[in-house]
Parts: sequence; structure tokens; C-alpha cells
Amino acid sequence: MRGLTGRVRRWYGAHPLHLLALLAAFALAGYALSAVVAAGQWRGFAAWFLVAIVAHDLLLFPLYSLADLSLRRLLPGRPGRSEGARPSAPEPPWPPVLNYVRVPAAFSLLLLLVWFPLILGLSAGTYHRASGLTAAPYLGRWLAVTGLLFLASAAAYAVALRRAAARTRAQAAAVTAGRGR
Repeated sequence: MRGLTGRVRRWYGAHPLHLLALLAAFALAGYALSAVVAAGQWRGFAAWFLVAIVAHDLLLFPLYSLADLSLRRLLPGRPGRSEGARPSAPEPPWPPVLNYVRVPAAFSLLLLLVWFPLILGLSAGTYHRASGLTAAPYLGRWLAVTGLLFLASAAAYAVALRRAAARTRAQAAAVTAGRGR
């Protein structure tokens, strides 16, 4: 069996399970496409797919790349260090703050992208006719979820900072104990 796996890996370039997962994904996509065609919705699906590709590649990708670049320049690399200062001792590995801002922002924007007609009240009438409910709570709920995401991220960053500080104190204590001998 090991010989077959090795031959497939040399031929395909990756583990055979990767090939199996890829084939399963294509089979699922083919099934979904056949269901869309069978339902007679292929024109709308194709238009949606093309608009999604164009909107992402030409509009959204440059925008969130620019936002990420701006965030990298605005956020500090490490706490407690000025730009021109040269460290006298090796600095502790402080966790970068960028991902603790990027992740909740990405989830918040994803929720906004999915629910923006209801959050902004653009489809309030249609929603009320279809469900009998009002779209009023969506903005408040989205803001609450966004706040909770950033709060959880801030708490995770505080824990990461505390661990890094404890690790730095332990290393300093070990160095001090080594000098005392």
C-alpha cells in the first residue's frame, strides 16, 4: 500500500487524500450545478457568479488590501518600543496586534455583506411582507455582534500579552539565576 501511495504522490504531487477531497469537492459542485440547471435558474446563477467574481476581484480585493496595508502602518509592531530606539537586550516576542483587529473586522464585514439589506433597512418592506416582522432590530444586533467580536478579540490579546510578559519574566529570572552562580 505504501508503494501505491508513493506512486500517486509522485504522479499527483500531493497525498492521495488531497486528490480524493478535490474530486469530492468537484462532485459536490457538479451536483449543485445540475440542481440549478434542473430548476431553470442557471441564468440568474451565472449572472450572480460573474458579478461576484467581478465585484470581488475589481472592487473588494483592492479595498480590503488597502485597508489591511493602512492597518499595518497604523498599528504598532510591538508595545513599549519607539521607532528609532535600538534594543539593548533581545526583545520579548510580543504578539502582533494586527490579527486581533483583522479577524473581528473580517467577521463583522462578512455579516454586513450577507445581511446589509436588512441592516441598512433597504429591504424592510419586502421583509415585512414576507415574514410579518420588522427589520429594525438588525442594525442593533449587527452592532452588538461586532462589539462582542472586538471585545472577545481584545480579551484574547490581553491574555496573549500576559503570557508573553510571563514568558519574558521567566527568561529574565533564568538569566539572572545563571549570572548568580
